[in-house]
Amino acid sequence: MDSWISQSAHRNWLDAEARRLLEFVSAAEHPAHGFAWLDADGAAVPDQGVQTWITARMTHVASLAHLEGVPGAGPIADHGVRALSGPLRDAVHGGWFSALDADGAPSQTRKDAYQHAFVLLAASSAALAGRPGARELLDDAASVVGERFWDEEAGRCRESWERDWSADEAYRGANSNMHLVEAFLAASDATGDPVWARRALRMARFFVHEVAGGRGWRLPEHFTADWEPVEDYNSGDRAHPFRPYGVTVGHVLEWARLLVHLEAALDDAPSWLLADAEEMFAFAVERGWSVDGAEGFVYTLGFDDTPVVRSRMHWVVAEAVSVAAVLLRRTGDDRYERWYRVWWDHAAAHFVDTGRGGWRHELDASLASPAGATWNGKPDVYHAFQATRLPVLPLAASLAGALAR
Repeated sequence: MDSWISQSAHRNWLDAEARRLLEFVSAAEHPAHGFAWLDADGAAVPDQGVQTWITARMTHVASLAHLEGVPGAGPIADHGVRALSGPLRDAVHGGWFSALDADGAPSQTRKDAYQHAFVLLAASSAALAGRPGARELLDDAASVVGERFWDEEAGRCRESWERDWSADEAYRGANSNMHLVEAFLAASDATGDPVWARRALRMARFFVHEVAGGRGWRLPEHFTADWEPVEDYNSGDRAHPFRPYGVTVGHVLEWARLLVHLEAALDDAPSWLLADAEEMFAFAVERGWSVDGAEGFVYTLGFDDTPVVRSRMHWVVAEAVSVAAVLLRRTGDDRYERWYRVWWDHAAAHFVDTGRGGWRHELDASLASPAGATWNGKPDVYHAFQATRLPVLPLAASLAGALAR
């Protein structure tokens, strides 16, 4: 790619930032149970226990690093595979607990689609990286997700179940389905089975092409069990980390990126995938970027486009960088390069924490100080790490698939 992204100095910076992120999370490895939640200095927070989504994301990141030949990354991925195959897995009923307490006992036993999406993603990436036990974990995760969460009639996924799978939640969520699209694309690469990509297309068609496209790209996050949007969901808990009220700007960007990966996965990709990705990108820029007189992306908007939660989240600008990179590679349109540069400058100035390590997870609207209403500490490098890798990889269904090839 003949652009600023391809310049050697920028490539070197991206590589160095990826290594710095891996170094920051070196303290996250729990001796037996997975990966810990980290505070602002990169120290483990025992009171948070071990979260399955963090363990799975770390396994995914370490697998990507191993595929790139980063020394020491393979054993980190192996630790995650063992944790997901052992203590985090429900040996009685199958599937995965959402979290373990500090002593390794299940603290959240409900079976959650969000957690299972990341288990499937981690298993797929680790399998593509050739890590021991990963193929067995992938077979297990694919079976559980396919049997318990995938709804063939609806063409999308259920949200959560009781531990023994006796009853599912009367709620459906766009967030978990979005990450299941990502996981299904990775599973398609890891297994060679096109059914996963076809399922991902059905989910994207509903959430993006039908629902968001019919609402001017204002994607509702919350639905009834019959898939009717619930616009006032969590109106009393508007900054929720996983189910916030209103339109989540970062998810608009993330869906746009996933549409480009989905297009790359399909031999007969419909034209609306790229068209919708560009519309979602434009909406996020126009409605979510610096809309309240201060630089940065707001966390959420109301359905009238009024900012609701004005905090600036690290993962949102990471997804902005990522989608700009893939759309530039896909289209060659200079406007994506311009935004890519703006957002990396923004991330480097405000979120990349060269003093304490990692990325600051949440800042207030002035970008002057940590907010912390939604995220405390620095538990996650997944979005930031991927933002350093996507600009240098060819378009593919998944990052691990691109690296493996």
